Amino acid sequence: MSEYRKAKKGIEVSVGESVRILRELQEMSQNDLATATGIAQSTLSAIENDRVRLGVERAKVLARALRCHPAVLVFPGWDVGEDSAA
Repeated sequence: MSEYRKAKKGIEVSVGESVRILRELQEMSQNDLATATGIAQSTLSAIENDRVRLGVERAKVLARALRCHPAVLVFPGWDVGEDSAA
């Protein structure tokens, strides 16, 4: 992809919502993700509903199973263009 074009409309999502969205895009149930990660289905439900904090270690495990970078899960609203440290 040679040219990046920002979406016309953006939405704010929580950490839990980012986990759920990525899980659903991978066509995985919570049980599928629990099997792939070793994280209990009840814990995944609590994460997706923002009742339990994701944490760094869980983010790494989930990111591996969801085939994304952990930062995508931990910082769902971060905009590289606006908040770049570079």
